Amino acid sequence: MLELLGKTRTPVSAAIAPNGKMVAWSVRSGRSEQIHLTELETGNDKLLETGPADGCSSSTPTWSPDGESLAYISDCGAEPKGQGQIFLWSKKTGMSKQLTHLTGAITSPAWSPDGKSIAFLFVENATRAAGALAAMKPWAGVVGEDGVEVQRVNSVDLATGAVNWLTPQNLHVYEFAWAPSSAGITFVAANPPGENNWWVAKLYTADIRRSIAQSHSNLQDHVTEEIHMILAPSEVSGLLHGLQIALPRWSPDGRQIAFIGGLMSDQGSTGGDIWVVPSTGGEPKNLTPERKATPAYFVWIDDNTLGISEHIGGSSRLTDFDLRTGKDSGDGVTFPESIGSGTAVMSVSTAKNGDIAIIRSSFEHAPEVWAGPDAHLKQITHLNDGLKPLWGKTENVEWTNEDFHVQGWLLYPANYDPDKKYPLIVNVHGGPSSAVSPRWPGVGYGGVPFSGLGYFVFMPNPRGSYGQGERFTQANIKDFGHGDLRDITSGMDTIEARLPIDKAREGLTGWSYGGFMTMFAVTQTTRFRAAVAGAGISNWKSYYGENSIDQWMIPFFGASVYDDPEVYAKSSAIQFIKKVKTPTLVVVGDRDGECPAPQSFEFWHALRAEGVKTQLVVYPNEGHAFRSPEHRRDVLERALNWFETQMPAR
Repeated sequence: MLELLGKTRTPVSAAIAPNGKMVAWSVRSGRSEQIHLTELETGNDKLLETGPADGCSSSTPTWSPDGESLAYISDCGAEPKGQGQIFLWSKKTGMSKQLTHLTGAITSPAWSPDGKSIAFLFVENATRAAGALAAMKPWAGVVGEDGVEVQRVNSVDLATGAVNWLTPQNLHVYEFAWAPSSAGITFVAANPPGENNWWVAKLYTADIRRSIAQSHSNLQDHVTEEIHMILAPSEVSGLLHGLQIALPRWSPDGRQIAFIGGLMSDQGSTGGDIWVVPSTGGEPKNLTPERKATPAYFVWIDDNTLGISEHIGGSSRLTDFDLRTGKDSGDGVTFPESIGSGTAVMSVSTAKNGDIAIIRSSFEHAPEVWAGPDAHLKQITHLNDGLKPLWGKTENVEWTNEDFHVQGWLLYPANYDPDKKYPLIVNVHGGPSSAVSPRWPGVGYGGVPFSGLGYFVFMPNPRGSYGQGERFTQANIKDFGHGDLRDITSGMDTIEARLPIDKAREGLTGWSYGGFMTMFAVTQTTRFRAAVAGAGISNWKSYYGENSIDQWMIPFFGASVYDDPEVYAKSSAIQFIKKVKTPTLVVVGDRDGECPAPQSFEFWHALRAEGVKTQLVVYPNEGHAFRSPEHRRDVLERALNWFETQMPAR
């Protein structure tokens, strides 16, 4: 099983040229990444020559508006050595040149519409990747007063090579987009520290021309005079109040800025309704109220039409939305799989003729790049043609619980025999604002491999998930672990009623919010024979003061723990710890800022004190998302072994 997963070659990004004739895509191998260029008509493919290849990486291919150049980030042959820089490849010459000579973290390059400059996110002298998923700095010294690393928008002028800051030092920027005139940008930002304040970020615009002029005049501090805050969600009444904003995009005529606003539990896990606000500021308008799906990405096709990429149930759908009618222009295309182009969740790379490029991945098919018209996509890469799943068939499962229609995915055991009884493992996704969509697994934590070992694997999307509209996503506010657990057990009942499942061999696992659900569920029911809690939360009251991202909790709990401790206690596993009987493996990274290791220690300590079989494994120098291939493999192996020991498939 692990050998198969280790053979997977994973495309990371896909960018279709403006004329729709070529796709630039990158593939990861080990710790390095390489960019390829594929002609759609002929299928001819070549590797982008990026310099010495001794473990170096090139990523994030981004076409110029005229399609004659490709910007990308690379440390191959870069100066200073080992530092990622922005490079420019010329279609005419076939050669690349280094544009920037910076020290720090460079991400998200974006061409100005006039093709004269490239803007990007930049953390000067960065010591870690920006964001809460990365490993936090070890705690030492005077905590909270040792300075922070601020991510800002920078730009490089292609004609002169001049590099200019476009946003001020006092704002940590998460996302940005160019104005159609190339004279400005819009961006989502908050006061530092960045990993904590995304949940209270605001929407801004900046006048680029005046900012650059001031920068050239050594008036760097005056860049703030060109920044305008146009929307603060916390100050808006109605649905947007207290919700998060992401993916700002200027309309082609420059009059409006659209964005996704919703209850989001993690930066990057985008989902909600699509809103518009005048680019000069004003009252925002929800374009998709009561939509029974969750938009995650969109592009402006023209001033009256958006191309939307969204979660629907546990699938992915591409559709066009007419702003004038407030309805979809057609049925769209639905994929029972995961899609994206690498720039954002469910992102789609588009050409001027409407063709697209995406990476498709499902339980049955390893990830590959596809391109063309969305209804007639053509497979561009064949990285994994020889790989066949070692797990069982997939089934979409739907059921009703209370007043909710709920959906999930079920994997059958490999070599399924309807005359035998099988154990079941329930795998709860993180978030909670997220969704399980079919995806080929990697070497790391996840539920799919259990199917290959002879288990049914159930992956539900209970209330709080994406895929059925904002009301469904908000349905677990002030109710973590209760309504969503009832949805999950109701789904289990539905499956058990028609399939040969051994109720004495049912297990539960999850990571992040799924780790919390695992810890909490075993205090509410003895239904589960074994459990594995990854990066979980056992005590919301103590968690509030331990994590690096406490701002995310207010929209979900309604108040701080100091103002309403009971709502936090209500969902804390530690409050009900004496009810636990389930043997539970607990795993966590020692530098996890989202779900800190003390939460796992607290749960493990309590189980041990109560005489419940348990084991705690702490992984050194790991954050919320494990980076070490050795650790990713080890955590999967331990989970597999735990269930095999406690509830073998036989």
